[in-house]
Amino acid sequence: MPLIRRLPKRGFNNAAFHKRYAVVNVSDLNSFEAGTVVNEQLLRKANLVRGQFAGLKILGDGELKHDLKVQVDKISTAAREKIEKAGGTVTLREARRIAKTEAGVAPAEAEPDAAVAAAKPRANKKTKSRKKKSE
Repeated sequence: MPLIRRLPKRGFNNAAFHKRYAVVNVSDLNSFEAGTVVNEQLLRKANLVRGQFAGLKILGDGELKHDLKVQVDKISTAAREKIEKAGGTVTLREARRIAKTEAGVAPAEAEPDAAVAAAKPRANKKTKSRKKKSE
């Protein structure tokens, strides 16, 4: 029996929670006519996406020759620039991603909650007790 099968399997494995996205390049979108709404159903009919995936992601490999209306879950910045340069539009399917993109605010740059901002840091009990003993 191989060594890998004899060793115990320990620790956390994130593979069960990993999301796989169907990947389509910008150059593959040239097969559609100008003004077409490109979504997952249309890509499945064109056999550009096959199998079970959590969503659809567009990557920026290649050039786009005409305008399209693209509806996807994820998109690279290069692909977004190429689609918008050709006169097309990009919409993300999840509402929370659309809100972040339209606001132009990254989650780390967002304003903190008022309750969190007003909270005072807790005093460390160990440091206080050490100071008393040393004095």
